[in-house]
Amino acid sequence: MKKIVILTGAGISAESGLGTFRAEGGLWAQHRIEDVATPEGFARDPKLVVDFYNARRAQAAEATANAGHRALADLESKFYGEVVVITQNVDDLHERAGSRKVMHMHGSLTSALCAACDHRWEAPLVMAPGDACPSCGAPAARPDIVWFGEMPYEMDEIFEHLATADIFASIGTSGNVYPAAGFVAEARRAGARTIEFNLERSDVGSQFDEIVLGSASETLPKWVDQLLADQT
Repeated sequence: MKKIVILTGAGISAESGLGTFRAEGGLWAQHRIEDVATPEGFARDPKLVVDFYNARRAQAAEATANAGHRALADLESKFYGEVVVITQNVDDLHERAGSRKVMHMHGSLTSALCAACDHRWEAPLVMAPGDACPSCGAPAARPDIVWFGEMPYEMDEIFEHLATADIFASIGTSGNVYPAAGFVAEARRAGARTIEFNLERSDVGSQFDEIVLGSASETLPKWVDQLLADQT
């Protein structure tokens, strides 16, 4: 066993208090996705969109990585082979837990993007519409987030990792958002053993070899301990 590829979704961050955006009364409930998570929404009302992600950035900055995040960082540091974390989350809790190889397919709250020249830089805690790009000077700063209708980041590299995985694990994902929902099928075609960690079976649960139900902060440390014990 040389390579473990891990996909994480909202479920792992929810245990750190970041699951409220889709909950009743949360930020997602207060705004239509079309208004705050599409290029068209940003063009229509950039202040609304920037303020929305400022609120998300502030909440993420207050959150703390949980035992699930720490277990994956521990696996990366102690596993004899390669561990790759692909996350749908835009927070930086994996990095704060100690993970180094993290691919943010949907972007990151800690990053700003110039819509004019594609330059990226560390986002301030509070962005404003019309912020200037530090590279080209254009007043074209936007949150470095992949919105609906845009192509997720690093897809070619992600599929290369899936094609060479010995184990593919999906953690806290619903299985109803593509392309991430199709990752398990890609990994299976490459011969990987597949395992899902979730509170309940996902929409693509039938495609996994094994399903472990429960909170990530409880199930992941046990899984990592067993993986590390098996390699000795």
